Amino acid sequence: MLCQFSFRNFKSYREETTFGFQASAIPEFANSLIRREKCSSLLPVGVVYGPNGGGKTNLLQALACLVSTVVEPVHALKKNRNPLIIQQRIAADPFLYDSVSRNEPTQFGIVFRTGEYEYRYKLALLGEEVFREALDRKKIGGKKPAHIFYREREGIRLGLLLRKEGVNTCVNAKMPFLSFLAINYNLPVIVQAQEWFESCILYGGAGQDRKAQSVTVGNAKWKGKALALLKDMGITVRDYRYEEGQFCLKRQIGEKEYEISMARESDGIQKLLAILPPFLAALEEGRLVVMDELDTKLHPKVLKYLVSMFKDTKSNPYGAQLLFTSHDMATMKNTVFRRDEIWFAALDGKHSSRIYSLYEIRREDNERVNSTAAFDKQYLEGKFGADPDVANRLCAGAMYRTAR
Repeated sequence: MLCQFSFRNFKSYREETTFGFQASAIPEFANSLIRREKCSSLLPVGVVYGPNGGGKTNLLQALACLVSTVVEPVHALKKNRNPLIIQQRIAADPFLYDSVSRNEPTQFGIVFRTGEYEYRYKLALLGEEVFREALDRKKIGGKKPAHIFYREREGIRLGLLLRKEGVNTCVNAKMPFLSFLAINYNLPVIVQAQEWFESCILYGGAGQDRKAQSVTVGNAKWKGKALALLKDMGITVRDYRYEEGQFCLKRQIGEKEYEISMARESDGIQKLLAILPPFLAALEEGRLVVMDELDTKLHPKVLKYLVSMFKDTKSNPYGAQLLFTSHDMATMKNTVFRRDEIWFAALDGKHSSRIYSLYEIRREDNERVNSTAAFDKQYLEGKFGADPDVANRLCAGAMYRTAR
């Protein structure tokens, strides 16, 4: 389970930026929280809104960059222990709108829980080389973390667990030491951390639909459940099959059964059949799903249904999490999300992105946004920021036309 992710100097983000799944002490949707003894509760869902070019996608790509940097060398040598469903490699491109940042390292930090432990991993990249790296872990509920390793360009310091194993510290400058250890050793502390990174499902959007559909046809485990979910959504697909490079759907119309190519189906149905198996894998195995523009091509009720799968502890008993971006206002409701599940991304005066949650926003009287507020209406009125600055231009245009 992801607790917190931070980064700086990545694409449109110049300053230290932190996204968190930690639940605030608020009453709404209390039953949806991911709870366990001796530690704080986590959120099952996070959604990011904002204008085009505000930094929504880059937030998700920062996380994808960290995960894929760790996983790719292991996967390339077929040493991964978790089946990779969808992951895409993202380069660590720095912020380019000043003369300093472009020459500084891109930095990442992540805190996650798996098994009985909480891990903290840090990675800094300068170009294609590792600039700095560190891994710590502590027992959930414990106070003092154990240092697993610390790496600077000039060398690697091993913690007690790795010193006992006598591991090799001669590693390529372009490879994370965590990846190197996962490839060459079968150490429980490393395996557990690496498996978490491998479990992340990073879905970049429409460009990956075809890749995701290959997961659908290649794994019969999810077929019946995916078809049942489609039926729940009112989509009458009876069966599907993959043969000779063709993905075909079967429908029952009256007494007759028809089979047509997936390419003839609507974009929305194609997308659903692409994403449902990864979503089901996440829910059954407690994985993290990161998806850009989840709302694209989907009806608002279908989007709400997908979100509800993660917020219901019956369908999500293992603490799966969903992080996605959206422009859909129909689901920006207090009946769908908690205030701390809604985030905004926007550019500041220096053309650098920043993020903040709805729960962090204060009204003029210094009070927080009320949990019963009409979130969508207030956002479109500009009360939360992170919206396209078009209202004044539209008004000016209308006045100009009237004056003529």
